[in-house]
Amino acid sequence: MVTNRRQRFACWAILAGAAFLCGGLATAPGVTSAQETELSPTQEDAVRSLVRDYILENPEVILESLRAHQTRAEAEGRRQAQAAVAEAREVLENDPMSPVAGNPDGDVTVVEFFDYNCGFCRQVLPDVQAHLEADGNVRYVFKEFPILGQESVDAARVALAVFVVDPDAYLPFHAALMQSRGTVDRAKALQVAAELGIDPVKLEDAMADPRIDAALRSNLELAREIDIRGTPAFVIGDEVVPGAVGLETLQELVAGARGV
Repeated sequence: MVTNRRQRFACWAILAGAAFLCGGLATAPGVTSAQETELSPTQEDAVRSLVRDYILENPEVILESLRAHQTRAEAEGRRQAQAAVAEAREVLENDPMSPVAGNPDGDVTVVEFFDYNCGFCRQVLPDVQAHLEADGNVRYVFKEFPILGQESVDAARVALAVFVVDPDAYLPFHAALMQSRGTVDRAKALQVAAELGIDPVKLEDAMADPRIDAALRSNLELAREIDIRGTPAFVIGDEVVPGAVGLETLQELVAGARGV
């Protein structure tokens, strides 16, 4: 009990000392503003000594304080992200310029932000494909999010043009482009489209569609709003999930969104 009282007093002293060192103690609890309290030089030295001794004897309190601060900051960041996702739900899940795969009436929607030149996006493709194959009640929305240079922007424009020309060709095109080797650019994207039999004239015409650049701008703005900073990133339920998370994690997150 004595030790606990001493620790509580030491903690108070730490706070008091910190407040004093940041500009002095303004008013003591319960004291009117006219009755300002100042520490004498002797009291200042005593507080500094007590704070120093307590920290030297209990260095773990610094780490505990930092961990507690980090936990609170992460919780607040998660809360803000969930609120942003809820506010952006309609454009996240129902933008007509965002291709959809899986069950169009699925009970859970998974939104993926990706870049064709992202190695981790390529790595996660088989997991996304396996998830679509295994779960007949999941709906995927693909957000072209070209953040790795002009080559990525050009490839994304071709991809959305493929979607405009033939929505059913988008998913095979997407998979083929993700599985291609080397840097993905306009030429590589056009080559893949040609190999899939997509009319090159229609494709060129579609790339002039103003909806394509508008969709890319919208995706970039949407990512900023929900604090997506890299690829791949998934939105599942209210959660923003960064990274190539793998099939098992995708299934667990979807199950959580279902309340299973």
